[in-house]
Amino acid sequence: MRIWPQDKRGWRLLFLRLLIYALLLMGTPALALYLVSRAPGPRFKGKLPPASDAHLALAARLKAHVHMLAVDIGPRSERRPEALRRAAAYIQAELEAAGLAVTREVYQTQVEVANLVASRPGKDPNKILIIGAHYDTVDTTPGADDNASGVAALLEIARLVQAPLDVTVRYVAFVNEEPPHFAEETMGSLVHAKACKARGEDVRGMFSLEMLGYYDEMPGGQKYPPPLQMVYPDRGDYIAFVGNISSRQLLKEAIKQFRLKADFPSEMLMGTKHISGVDFSDHRNFWALDYPALMVTDTAFFRNRHYHRPTDTPDTLDYDRMSRVVLGLAESLEGLAKRL
Repeated sequence: MRIWPQDKRGWRLLFLRLLIYALLLMGTPALALYLVSRAPGPRFKGKLPPASDAHLALAARLKAHVHMLAVDIGPRSERRPEALRRAAAYIQAELEAAGLAVTREVYQTQVEVANLVASRPGKDPNKILIIGAHYDTVDTTPGADDNASGVAALLEIARLVQAPLDVTVRYVAFVNEEPPHFAEETMGSLVHAKACKARGEDVRGMFSLEMLGYYDEMPGGQKYPPPLQMVYPDRGDYIAFVGNISSRQLLKEAIKQFRLKADFPSEMLMGTKHISGVDFSDHRNFWALDYPALMVTDTAFFRNRHYHRPTDTPDTLDYDRMSRVVLGLAESLEGLAKRL
């Protein structure tokens, strides 16, 4: 059993963890929070610029995807296997329309389920950046924000990013993220992460697109697990990039590139699993296998009161803001890929 780090990177990570924990124990949470929230580049402030034609067209496409998944198909889970199959077929057709070949990563739980995998080879085909979103829901919700919004973003980023980047971009629609599969061996993202490890793949980073469509400009509309409220805004008008200490280089470069491309508020958290919500999506399974990974999110139940409820419907989402986030992510990938 390995106890001590084996290289300089491992020692640096250990030192940073110990420093943050020590600051918390010494009663200086503000300084510890500064270390985990300090993002490169200026945070966008002020009024959003007028929507461009590209934003308007993208907003319409995102809305159509969300409507298809949340209204035409509805709740998507193993208890509704036909809905799960319809969602998978829709996602596959959209990825193929973007010029990608799709493979099904099939496995068996109560029923046969599948991740949908599509890759656009890069200049270095062996280096891989995974962009993923789960397409299942809990049975109590049509899942417009959770997570039709993430799937819609996945489909549109795949359509927008056509030119080969410095790395291969792999798009994965994961099945079985929600309970009763969450944190179990049957999570689709864990199945895929294990397959990456078994193949010895050089995964340079993973993005989990987890709820991207809900925004609240009212003061007090944004909540946090304590003590994060000390350093983050109380308005839910931003998108969050969330990673762990081991993924800090990917996390900082991702938000840096986003801020270069998008006129949109963004925040960063370099957290640990001890903070509620930090590992509540598919990135957790890549962390478990020592891959750098992060979550891009509207912060889920810390902002969206419709979380896992029948009221998580398409009309509650802000497609203008969502389009700005998605276009910013798509346009930031080229710069990010050069640094992976």
